[in-house]
Amino acid sequence: MSKTKKPRVQHVLRVEAKKQLSPHMTRVVFGGPGFDAIEFKSVGESPATDQYVKLLFLPAALERDPSAQQDVDLSRPFDMEALREQLPTELMPVTRTYTIRHVDHLNSQIWVDFVVHGDEGLAGVWAQNAQPGDLISFFGPGSAYAPRGEADWHLLAGDEAALPAIASALESMDEDARGVAVVEIRDESERQPLTVPAGVDLVWLHREADFSPETTMLADYLAELSIPDGDVQVFVHGEREQTKRIRRLLVEDKGLPRKGMSLSAYWAHGRIEDQFQAEKRTPVGQIDPD
Repeated sequence: MSKTKKPRVQHVLRVEAKKQLSPHMTRVVFGGPGFDAIEFKSVGESPATDQYVKLLFLPAALERDPSAQQDVDLSRPFDMEALREQLPTELMPVTRTYTIRHVDHLNSQIWVDFVVHGDEGLAGVWAQNAQPGDLISFFGPGSAYAPRGEADWHLLAGDEAALPAIASALESMDEDARGVAVVEIRDESERQPLTVPAGVDLVWLHREADFSPETTMLADYLAELSIPDGDVQVFVHGEREQTKRIRRLLVEDKGLPRKGMSLSAYWAHGRIEDQFQAEKRTPVGQIDPD
């Protein structure tokens, strides 16, 4: 007998606050009655620190003016089956994947940090324009990582897209944790105050430019990094081609075991989210070789 696929639950929260963290990162605080229905993830007995949600957005034209489709119910939660029958593919809601920066159980809120590049993209523009009372819907969360207290040493590395997950992981570590966290950002203005255990070094890499294969510094830095023997837990997320390169240098050059690493791409240079997600099912989208 085939296993019945569990239906995905679409949660709805409202915007409760917004904060500009740096020139290119905006935090949106979501809350409301729908919070209690969210099933947050754990890894073993520890709360997961890279919990991600699939936020649902209308294409830009409909986000600006939903009334352009007067005969279609575009209220949240979206009735995806009904919309597939009523809307052309290019007007269907699309997903964008984001890490939950913080779960505030006391106030029934989640924080999501968005990288914003002016008028480029969909989710970042939405976050920049979001106002209290606006609704968002999403699937998830999912997750697979939390820092292990028994690890001898931690390596965390990523670019701006991974900064929320790295910050969350650092906050959750034991006080005696040891390791290094390496974050590549555009410049010093993009730094954020982070809570870091005394035994973990925090390294900021400044590109002094927008990301490109020529300006990125992360893989080169990690190639020169001395990693001690013992139980090393690895969390590396970021741009796809750089993550592939880092996987090769950690596993093939430095001899770290691939099993147990949290290593994946959050985005791909030159690709929008829909292309990036579609390519995950192709050889170019795979972090690990066949």
